[in-house]
Amino acid sequence: MSIVTKAIVNADAEARYLSPGELDRIKAFVAGGERRLRIAQTLSESRERIVKQAGDQLFQKRPDVVSPGGNAYGEEMTATCLRDLDYYLRLVTYGIVAGDVTPIEEIGVVGVREMYKSLGTPIEAVAEGVRAAKGVATSLLSAEDAQEAAAYFDYVIGALQ
Repeated sequence: MSIVTKAIVNADAEARYLSPGELDRIKAFVAGGERRLRIAQTLSESRERIVKQAGDQLFQKRPDVVSPGGNAYGEEMTATCLRDLDYYLRLVTYGIVAGDVTPIEEIGVVGVREMYKSLGTPIEAVAEGVRAAKGVATSLLSAEDAQEAAAYFDYVIGALQ
C-alpha cells in the first residue's frame, strides 16, 4: 500500500481530512516519484547483469551450494537459484516504485524462511545472494539512488535472516 493510500485509509477511518503532516509526506512522495522510477528502470533494464554477477559472486563465496549435494548443483538447480535472485530483485523494484516495503512483504517474504527450510535450502546462502545483488545493483546507481535502493535490499536480506 502506498503512502498515499495509507494516509487516505487512515484519515477516512477517523472521518477526517488529511493532516498537514500527511499532506507533507504525500508531497515528498510525489516529488521523489521520478527518482524512484528512474532507479527501478535502471535495475529492471540491468536485471540480467545484476543476477548473473550476483550469482557468480555467490557461487565463488559459497562453492558448497554448487558442489555435488548443494542446492544449486547442476544446471537446472543453478538456474533455479538465479531465478530466485531475479525474483528478489523484482520485489526490490516494486518497493522502490511504491516508496514502501509493503509490496515486498505482501508479495514475497511472508513465509519465505519456512519455505526454504522445507526445501533444505540454506537461507544464509539466499541472503548472501541478495547481498551480492545489492552490491552489483547499487554500483550502477548514483550515491543518492544507491542509498534509496539499498534500503529495500536490506529489507529483503533482513527478512531472510
